[in-house]
Amino acid sequence: MSRIAFALFCFAATLQAAALECRCDPSKPETMQARECSLCGEAEKHPLDVPHFIVKDINPRKPARWLILPRKHYRSLDELPRKEYDALWTAAIAKSKELFGEQWGLAYNGDAVRTQCHGHIHIGRFLPAAEAGKPLVITKVSEIPRSRGKGMWIHGIPGGKMHVHYGEQICETALARY
Repeated sequence: MSRIAFALFCFAATLQAAALECRCDPSKPETMQARECSLCGEAEKHPLDVPHFIVKDINPRKPARWLILPRKHYRSLDELPRKEYDALWTAAIAKSKELFGEQWGLAYNGDAVRTQCHGHIHIGRFLPAAEAGKPLVITKVSEIPRSRGKGMWIHGIPGGKMHVHYGEQICETALARY
């Protein structure tokens, strides 16, 4: 896919995505029981002492995708304490490398386009056609910036480094669906 086609695809996907107002509030059990967000319900199945967990994406249009999310309810990953934030990204990178080798990729959609109110990271195979602009080059997970409501995608590059692309809303399009 050419960069122009990829950019048009991303733009169209952004127009179709609708922002989700999160009604899930762990301090009010009745809101969690409403199960408006399937990921909140999934998180409740895991023990409280589990910091994060990985599930297969059940969307039939994304059979090659996985999700990693914190056990605690966070609307945005920006809300995680730094230690938990780094641990989540570390686990996501490890799982992505396990599944996709050198083609690993991770994506986190911005607040305005997420369809689930439980913050999560998409794990998939990175699409090289998505590479554009001037990404941030990092060597350590602790250098992954906070997204501040925007999305980001991350993938490995030679030399043990990573590219971090951030500032857009819809970012999971940088990952293959199949």
